[in-house]
Amino acid sequence: MKSNKRFFFWCVIFGLIVLMSVFSTFLSPYSVNEMNLDDVYAAPGNGHLLGTDHLGRDVFTRLLHGGKVTLTVAFGSVLLSLVIGVLYGGVSGYLGGWVDSMMMRVLEALISIPSLILVLAFQAIMQGGMWGMTFIIGVTGWFTTARIIRSEFIRLKEAEYVQMAKLFGTPVWKIMTGHLLRNSLAPLFVVTIFNLASAVFIEVSLSFLGIGIPPAIPSWGNMLYNAQSDLLIGAWWIGLFPGMLIFMTVLSINFIGEGLKDSERRLFYARSKKVVN
Repeated sequence: MKSNKRFFFWCVIFGLIVLMSVFSTFLSPYSVNEMNLDDVYAAPGNGHLLGTDHLGRDVFTRLLHGGKVTLTVAFGSVLLSLVIGVLYGGVSGYLGGWVDSMMMRVLEALISIPSLILVLAFQAIMQGGMWGMTFIIGVTGWFTTARIIRSEFIRLKEAEYVQMAKLFGTPVWKIMTGHLLRNSLAPLFVVTIFNLASAVFIEVSLSFLGIGIPPAIPSWGNMLYNAQSDLLIGAWWIGLFPGMLIFMTVLSINFIGEGLKDSERRLFYARSKKVVN
């Protein structure tokens, strides 16, 4: 009961963050790049809920629009990595044999390379941009998804209903999607949630280092990057609020993922007992 309340609490927190980011255009009291040099480094309050930055831009407005950019990159990259991981892991697990061995050796080689090196390599080629970052994080974040799907397909393809489908001449694509993938949705959803948290963290980290989203586009990582010098002169609010929102976003996603993982584990135990009985 307590775990259900905690799961619901973090779902509400993450839902509010997403909704505020999606409707940032309607919630923002100012234009995202509206400057007022007469109101530079204004403290929270006095017409600016969370203060202003070094150009007199409203921090609350940029926080909302930055959330839209960061979450768009995160959701887009996770969707791309999901498609790649399902295709790669599904083919490997279903075909098995030497094909599976060869594909797993390639995957192990890619996993052995630190993800930051792969991201930086793609970043040097594509020169950033919001959609460029989405692509980079997506094509370097599918490895865990592929391994999960492969193991699920290997486990499920020996099931009686799959063997019967093969016997009746069901097309391979229908077996893979209608029987194997459909029964792999629970672990797939869990790993996708954790990938989402990782995508948010990667975007923020790269933008904070100055090699992610271009400075002209507001994102949470860019706000932290620009706030480094502002903190030295006492403008604490410019870095504090983006940092708090990043922390709450990643924390809520991880708690949601843990809640789903616990639910999947309980469901697995329940099914196991049912089979034994």
